[in-house]
Amino acid sequence: MKRNRIGRAGLATIMSLALGLGVTACSRDYTVAFVYATSAQGGGVSAFNVDFQSGSLVQIPGSPFTSGLNNPVTLVVAPNQSDPSTTPVDNNSGKFLYVIGGTKDDSVAEMAIGTDGKLFGQHTYNITGHGPTAAAVDPSGHFLYVTFTFQNGYTTASPGPGGVTIFPINADNSLGTPTTVNVGNNPVGVVASARNHFVYVLDADVTPAGVGNGQILGFSQNTTTGALTPVPGTTITTVGGKTVATGFSAGTTPTAIAEEQTARFVYVTDRGLNQMLGYQVVGTTSPGTLVPLVSNPFITGQYPVGITIDPRGKFIYVANFGASTLSSYAIDPASGNPSGVVGTGNASINGTGPTCVTIEPALGIYLYTSNQISASISGQQLDPHTGSLTTIENSPFDAGPLLSCAAAAANGQHSSSLVNP
Repeated sequence: MKRNRIGRAGLATIMSLALGLGVTACSRDYTVAFVYATSAQGGGVSAFNVDFQSGSLVQIPGSPFTSGLNNPVTLVVAPNQSDPSTTPVDNNSGKFLYVIGGTKDDSVAEMAIGTDGKLFGQHTYNITGHGPTAAAVDPSGHFLYVTFTFQNGYTTASPGPGGVTIFPINADNSLGTPTTVNVGNNPVGVVASARNHFVYVLDADVTPAGVGNGQILGFSQNTTTGALTPVPGTTITTVGGKTVATGFSAGTTPTAIAEEQTARFVYVTDRGLNQMLGYQVVGTTSPGTLVPLVSNPFITGQYPVGITIDPRGKFIYVANFGASTLSSYAIDPASGNPSGVVGTGNASINGTGPTCVTIEPALGIYLYTSNQISASISGQQLDPHTGSLTTIENSPFDAGPLLSCAAAAANGQHSSSLVNP
């Protein structure tokens, strides 16, 4: 494994930071985290070790690992709820990965993450509709939410509304019997609130005249069953036998959604107008209602499709597919308004066609994008104080073809958030 040469003082600084963030169980090869990327061609999941000192990626032996799906569209990491010693999977590290299949699959593949980062296929589950698009696990690790394009009875030839499949996650990380919430015409994203038990579904709706009419649909979560109830400002009705959903305006062609770690603000990318929109979450009167930030909209690069927020809740990063850049913003902690990070702006990623952007949750300083066109993963190191980005040595890293998304998991039991309530 190639590592940077650093001085004794520099190494001491890094070790102090790691210990301060709770990273005390890194393996001897300095692997602090793992990065996984799904390929929409062949269904493989590429797996990489993240070097502790440099952030460089080294492909894990055996990668890519088969998911059993034809064209996975995304993936999500969930913590283990059970005692790892009771799990029958060899080298289980106590983390699981759920891979979401696309239009050819309509299913979810459950994969265990070993202590060496290898993936072990477990089970495959059918969703309750057709054409899955996005997924989120609630912070408690008890429910998996999967958005899908068409309810049963509808297809691309006979379009209709979509929905959300709700899977209970059992103690061994297997999935229980799913239930369904019917939503609007084209759900493309979902986020489960970090602290206040709201779930937000991003709906790329289109009016009968063909005009983009993006919506955010807000729900309160039943923490026992995972069931979703519309919050004030969201309405789910049936008109002419079809589900019609209205919520909070989200631009013309929304693509991705994220919530910062204190659960006070939600952000959405809109590829139709090359912009990002921000919202404040109302917590007292009309809980869960979203109020647009007064400074909306915020300009991105061309064709933004991916968004993430660093584990400290200080910075937003947007992947711009058309421009092959990353847009960086600092979050004002009082108002939630993003502002451009000085010296970064729309940073080049040394790859083409980024689809997703993820930050490893152990140190929270290494950021990666899955690049669909160049079949690679690009890496950046972010400054936790300023949010500025520096290209990681040897980036980009070769990966599978037609990468649809990427996600990161800590190596060992580490917190996925560095923000205090």
